[in-house]
Amino acid sequence: MWSSIVGFSLFGLAARMGQLGIQKRNLFDNIGGHALAMGVFGYAGYWAHRWDVRAGEILKEKRAQIAARRGVTVEEL
Repeated sequence: MWSSIVGFSLFGLAARMGQLGIQKRNLFDNIGGHALAMGVFGYAGYWAHRWDVRAGEILKEKRAQIAARRGVTVEEL
């Protein structure tokens, strides 16, 4: 989970630095903007991690349902 959050946060920082670089503005002028970008992208990383976990649970349930309909165990699928 932490790798997703930190990775997305660092991507947000890089996106913010790229944005300011394109505009040819001082990269270290407004640190609050960097923190905001990192927070927003970090939250997106948290959401992506939670979605990945939930999707795994849904797939597990669906595989169990399919196995029950076929009359086999989940391992045999």
